[in-house]
Amino acid sequence: MHSQNEMQSQKKYNRTFSVEFFPPKTPEGRDKLRAVREALAPLNPSYFSVTFGAGGSTQSGTYETIKDIIAAGFQGAPHLSCIGSTRDGISATLQQYVDLGVKRIVALRGDLPSGMGGIAGELRYANELVQFIRKHSGDHFHIEVAAYPEFHPQARSALEDLENFKRKVQAGANSAITQYFYNADAYYRFVDSCETMGLDIPIVPGIMPITNFTQLARFSDACGAEIPQWIRRRLQAFGDDMESIRAFGFDVTLVLCRNLLENGAPGLHFYSMNRDQPTAKLWQSLGLS
Repeated sequence: MHSQNEMQSQKKYNRTFSVEFFPPKTPEGRDKLRAVREALAPLNPSYFSVTFGAGGSTQSGTYETIKDIIAAGFQGAPHLSCIGSTRDGISATLQQYVDLGVKRIVALRGDLPSGMGGIAGELRYANELVQFIRKHSGDHFHIEVAAYPEFHPQARSALEDLENFKRKVQAGANSAITQYFYNADAYYRFVDSCETMGLDIPIVPGIMPITNFTQLARFSDACGAEIPQWIRRRLQAFGDDMESIRAFGFDVTLVLCRNLLENGAPGLHFYSMNRDQPTAKLWQSLGLS
């Protein structure tokens, strides 16, 4: 099990608690997200991050959402992908964010949109994107990268995935946010491996509240996040009883968050799915506000 001398690298950092949104596609969605953000505002998160569509298809949606967040007086951290992008395009986007007052960027490779085949863009990997941002904007941005405690579904091996992570850190990443997980040991082992490799940046656990089993199972199968068998079977047993699913899902996630914070995790990053209730409830129960 987890011993006390582990996680030393993580305990010295100031904790950041953040919330992730995806850009709404319709005016109604924008109004709804604004209401969600206003409901989460009293929690005073370190920042709100905003994702983008496959192949950068909603980069403008990301920009507009970030603009709203900054106008409301919060830090916004846009996701930036290099898939399907040119160096000129990325330069222009970075400049827009500098002008907007953005201080933090989540730099990702991004998903290859179906049918794009070999057209990956001029930068192929997240470490190349991190390097490019540093060259373009120096130390203006705090750069977040992704980490996969259960390893990236497309990595050929666990070792290859750790090497990829190492390249991102060496290229100039300031901190990392993990894919969500429900098995804390996977995270502790990942941090351990990073410490062994001499990598020393905050690795913030990504937390996915459990509110809808079907949706969660679909996501998890797609992104390679494991739902432990005992959790999966419990959730299946509730059938359509959404209230029981939410209550059980809340308990499981709360215990996970407590465990992570007690063992020295440098914060938590909540995947809100553009809803305020599940994140706010966990946040308040953990006494973070």
